[in-house]
Amino acid sequence: MMTTLPVRRRTRSLFPELFDVFAGFPSFGGIQPVFETRMMRLEDEMNEGKYEVRAELPGIDPAKDVDIAVRDGLLTIKAERTEKKEFNGRSEFAYGSFERTVTLPTGANEDDIKATYNKGVLTVSVPVARAKPTEKHVRIQSAN
Repeated sequence: MMTTLPVRRRTRSLFPELFDVFAGFPSFGGIQPVFETRMMRLEDEMNEGKYEVRAELPGIDPAKDVDIAVRDGLLTIKAERTEKKEFNGRSEFAYGSFERTVTLPTGANEDDIKATYNKGVLTVSVPVARAKPTEKHVRIQSAN
């Protein structure tokens, strides 16, 4: 016995889907990459006595657009991106700023931090001294 399933037809609304409307306009068709530029991807790891933080920051001028600050054991990376695209006599602008903060490990030498920028990746390297556990003895005072 063979059964046939009913065919469901998609009903069309009088109003088309919102994204279908915007897809016809070049400025809205490329809106997803604009949102993606508002993020800063970060990786960190300990590597041979150094704490390294890598941030993906393609298309920026690190001398003008990036600020790295250290305060109270926190490393903060701030960046600002401005992008202009021209095509078919039109231009589009995308811009935004982003900031990420990470906690430095114990023993981090905040006075010897180095930063490099290569092929869109910012690398911040912080030397970390091996912390030697210290033992402290607490004197007990008598109430008598």
